[in-house]
Amino acid sequence: MSVDIQDQRLLEICDADLKRETLSDTFGFTEGPIWHPTEHHVTFSDIPASKLYRWSATDGISVYRDPTNMANGNTYDQTGRILSCEHASSRVSRDDSGNLEVLASHYEDKELNSPNDIIVRQDGAILFTDPAYGRRDAHGVARERELDFCGVYLLDPDSLHLKLLIKDCTSPNGLCLGLDQETLYVADTQQRQIRRFQLSGSEISGGEVFTASPAPDGLKIDSLGNLYAGGPEGVYIYHRDDGILLGIIRAPAFCANFCWGGEDLQTLFMTASTGFYRTRVNVPGLSLF
Repeated sequence: MSVDIQDQRLLEICDADLKRETLSDTFGFTEGPIWHPTEHHVTFSDIPASKLYRWSATDGISVYRDPTNMANGNTYDQTGRILSCEHASSRVSRDDSGNLEVLASHYEDKELNSPNDIIVRQDGAILFTDPAYGRRDAHGVARERELDFCGVYLLDPDSLHLKLLIKDCTSPNGLCLGLDQETLYVADTQQRQIRRFQLSGSEISGGEVFTASPAPDGLKIDSLGNLYAGGPEGVYIYHRDDGILLGIIRAPAFCANFCWGGEDLQTLFMTASTGFYRTRVNVPGLSLF
């Protein structure tokens, strides 16, 4: 079975007989999938291979960028440029028609740990997490840290001013904004919890635990505001109001991340360990631009 129903409200989101399709299972470790709303393709990372791949229904899978400095999380800005978190270089980069620009690499003259996941707010502000996973051999380059904390940052896309928002997460990983663009969810993987903050401009408050989650990784909300988290058995779905686990869309391995695509944004693409999968859901996701 590809779905684990914990609460009947899950059946508003996906069918009980949901089927999962394998698009490929030949990668090292997949992450950071993003759907292009007009060109209709998914771009995603293979961290150990240091490549970005691209999939479309017409062309299948091809290499989009090689190498990537072991890129992990990706997103689009409002003009369709790809922003990537690079594990091996500890940088946030922007792909402007094939020209890579470094947006962030240091905080207060110290090298970032290893930027992990990234989102863009509707006003263009960039937010990213910075745990230390990319300073290990498996998914990065083993090296000593310069910062003694793992942060969540706000980056101004014009001035490139970097502001530290959060420094009390053990291992900040996935992040996403609520429908109001002022609620910020952050996965603290090691603590097995998803925290909720209020973000007004560049000022942040709150930080209470919204829900417990087993090793939460990538985070996103659907068009109704329900919260989704990648994790050990697949994609965990939490109700927007009470944070109760509705169920799990299962993957064959640890599902680090996911995105919605298709013309109706009702195809859920999952990056899970060596694989890239898709399934159909009833509630659309949100377009990145």
